Amino acid sequence: MKNLFHTQPVVFIVFIAFVSIAGIYLSGSSEENVRESEGVPSRIFITKIIDGDTVIGQGGRAIRLLGIDADEKGYPCYEAAKKRLEELVLNKEVGLEKDTEDKDQYQRYLRFLFVGSRNASTQLAEEGLVIVRFYSEQAKYRDEIVQAEKDAMERKIGCKWTRAESGI
Repeated sequence: MKNLFHTQPVVFIVFIAFVSIAGIYLSGSSEENVRESEGVPSRIFITKIIDGDTVIGQGGRAIRLLGIDADEKGYPCYEAAKKRLEELVLNKEVGLEKDTEDKDQYQRYLRFLFVGSRNASTQLAEEGLVIVRFYSEQAKYRDEIVQAEKDAMERKIGCKWTRAESGI
């Protein structure tokens, strides 16, 4: 084979081109490989809603929305927050953005979730369905989500801030 490559340079060039193309095809883009090595891609199809702040993405990945805390089952806003998150993201491809931590104690991926350019955490807070909860003062989107909650409180909208539910 060594002699064939020396005597037939065209065969050698075709061979190198084939190997290069096969390598690119089989490896995918390097950017996607980096994202996959983090455990969850930057875009994912949502297949299930667990509650108002946790979803399941394609491949069974549990994703906890950052910046908010939704009621658990049996509490007043559980159904409303879950239903709204379902309307926003179920059976849709969404964008994911990591902050400082990758996973929580339950091994859920911690991400901001985007529907188009809209942050789902901001939207749920703005609609008065969740409370704001950050564990870091420097968290991304903190000011935006805090302001959304403040606006909902002032307007007394959503199950978190209406008179009947909140005791205001």
